[in-house]
Amino acid sequence: MSGYWSRPNSPYLAPVPKRGKTNEPAFVVHTAEKLSEIKDVSTDLLIESTTANFKNLFSRAGSAIDQPGFGGAA
Repeated sequence: MSGYWSRPNSPYLAPVPKRGKTNEPAFVVHTAEKLSEIKDVSTDLLIESTTANFKNLFSRAGSAIDQPGFGGAA
């Protein structure tokens, strides 16, 4: 799944089921669920892939993302 990443910064394009509301970063999970359905992969795989792609694109951010308390990191 190289090359996929997601950006939750379109304030007027909230995903279904939040359509009609102001978009916010917390809604990105709905986009991930729909994209995983379209690509016929698990949502977990899609999230892992987009996270890896982000780290690759912004390699300086990689070490910060791996710290506890950042997003879904353990």
